[in-house]
Amino acid sequence: MLRRFAISFLVFALALSGFARTRPHYGGSLRVEIEGDPLRNPDGIARRMVLDGLTALDADGKVIPGLAADWQSDNNDHHWQFHLRPGVHFQDGSPLTSAAVVMSLNLSCTQNCPWTAVHAVGNSVVFVSDSPTPNLPALLAQDAFLIALTRTADGQTPANVIGTGPFQFAAFNRDVLTLAANDSCWQGRPFLDQIVMTENRSIRDQWLDLSVDRADVVEVPPQQIRQAQQQRLTVVVSPPVELLAIQASDSGTLANPILRAAIAQAVDRGALFNVIYQKQGEITASLLPQSLTGYAFLFPPDRDVNKANELRGGLTPAPLQLAADGDPTMQLVAQRIALNLHEAGFNVQLAKMRNSSRVDLTLLKLPIVGSDPADALAVLLRGAGENAPVTTQDPAALFRAEHDVLELKTLIPLLDLPRAWAVGSRVRDLRLRADGTPDLAGVSLEGAQ
Repeated sequence: MLRRFAISFLVFALALSGFARTRPHYGGSLRVEIEGDPLRNPDGIARRMVLDGLTALDADGKVIPGLAADWQSDNNDHHWQFHLRPGVHFQDGSPLTSAAVVMSLNLSCTQNCPWTAVHAVGNSVVFVSDSPTPNLPALLAQDAFLIALTRTADGQTPANVIGTGPFQFAAFNRDVLTLAANDSCWQGRPFLDQIVMTENRSIRDQWLDLSVDRADVVEVPPQQIRQAQQQRLTVVVSPPVELLAIQASDSGTLANPILRAAIAQAVDRGALFNVIYQKQGEITASLLPQSLTGYAFLFPPDRDVNKANELRGGLTPAPLQLAADGDPTMQLVAQRIALNLHEAGFNVQLAKMRNSSRVDLTLLKLPIVGSDPADALAVLLRGAGENAPVTTQDPAALFRAEHDVLELKTLIPLLDLPRAWAVGSRVRDLRLRADGTPDLAGVSLEGAQ
């Protein structure tokens, strides 16, 4: 009996010790390194640490309340009313008001907005649109519509970004952004005391710093996921959250839709997938992934150079301009596409993204977020510059809606890509949001006091 008691006590003690080691701790400084700008870039990972939206997406992509506690629509989705959560304050102590929300939205969206007008009505924000906007709650969860304080109590423009999120701007010095915990955040205080983000760090330097314990969270581009795993880094990978696609102009040389169709037939998606992206993600010719719709396989992604030449019909188009951003991988993809099109009789020249308003083809990444296919399609199309409401939930009707977009050949899908991050040994409970960015508000550090 005594022996059995001793064994039971030992098991209990070990379990208690394990719980103590794994339960979240308050305190500590998380060190994050990235290549870009975490706060000023539209999709910078620091933005959602500082700012909140009226709505949000949970980890599964479902629209949930954010700064708006609830919402309702009427007049066939031409009119939406979002009721603000009571008792929320900005990080400087200013109360969150409907007028402050409207000012922020008007500043962040000056044209091509998914609404015609937005008004402050009591403690509500009202959106009015000339056309139905059934996807507005999902659209408002996107980075473009996060709410920032635009005027302080004395009428001045804030010197730094002020929001309602779990962390607040503390300092910026020599490519190092420091965020401090917001003790009075409406969602509760985060576990970490601060996050120190170093920007403009190459992937090589990020991984080196992680390996010698100078960083806790670093980026892993999709084309380097396999390499990171081979180096035994602890890698957290999202499902496909970005669509790599070509946006083709419907004016100028490519005003002829047959030429755009020839381009779609000429692109070798398999080479992009196998060689450049090292078999990460999925080859696709659809806008939404198979896992979301179940019908993506109906859009064949196979290359057919003979068909491309047949569609071109012996025409010799003027040289085409293909633009991609300065990311080396995107430049490599653009070069590979240019070679594909050359084999199909097109003369393609690479252009700089800043001149993209005058180019024929643009290589871009579009967001794939949300668990609702109609909302996800609306968000994706907005990323491509189109405010196209998707009003149907019927799979057959949704297929027809996507088919109609793809038939125009102004969007040519290539690959569905994940996002990934490598983490150090002291990081606990790192989870990814629906868009593949890390949710650092729930992270704690092993051994933090």
